[in-house]
Amino acid sequence: MIEKIKQYRFLFEELVKRDFKKKYKRTVLGVLWSLLAPLLHVLVLMVVFVKFFGRTQDHFIIYIFSGTLIMSMFTESTQGCMRALMANSSILTKINVPKYLFLMSKTFQSFINFLLTMIIFFVFCICDKIQFGFHMLTLIYPIITFVVFCFGVGMILSALYVFFRDIEYLYGVFLTILNYVSAIFYPIDLFGKYQFIFHANPVYVYIDYFRTVVIDVEIPSLALHGLCAFYAVVVCLIGYWIYKKCDHEFLYYL
Repeated sequence: MIEKIKQYRFLFEELVKRDFKKKYKRTVLGVLWSLLAPLLHVLVLMVVFVKFFGRTQDHFIIYIFSGTLIMSMFTESTQGCMRALMANSSILTKINVPKYLFLMSKTFQSFINFLLTMIIFFVFCICDKIQFGFHMLTLIYPIITFVVFCFGVGMILSALYVFFRDIEYLYGVFLTILNYVSAIFYPIDLFGKYQFIFHANPVYVYIDYFRTVVIDVEIPSLALHGLCAFYAVVVCLIGYWIYKKCDHEFLYYL
């Protein structure tokens, strides 16, 4: 895969540029929407839930923002990847190029938006008097593993979407449920001894890592490090296996 990426590096760069320009074409604010969308989402959640959980959770705005930050990238990247093959069917049916390059471009575009939103996130951290230090550098680890995880989920979804169009609607329902079970706006302390169940949710694992570093000012446990890597590697391997197995069948359905 690495050799293929090097070989088609120019194509990959052009795909990223095309997707980035296409997303903000004919918009007044352009790339600023990448900053405003999650910010507005955070403000809405803050207004709605601050009276319920704001008094018991320290740095409640940052608590919500970190969850929204992760969830926004997951939603954008996986939905983009899901439709990537069908959206580029006119190219794939004529030119023999690695199909996962189109998914990687979608994931990378979402990653760029994620980094832009991180700027606003850190501004909020400064305003909320979050302690900065070398421990913040550990955020690089969950970001890298999370990008790999999103790419893996994207590969699985894009393959399923080629054969079953209903996946788009089912996935929309799944994302709604995932928003509520990822503890974005409520503390898991409410669940007492059943808190461990949340770590069966990969998205929450990455959110928890962010909150541990930023809010608790701690380096997460080895178990949390292991879960981040485990979910990323396993999901990515499953996605890659599906692509290797169904690569030639895709063309019959595109």
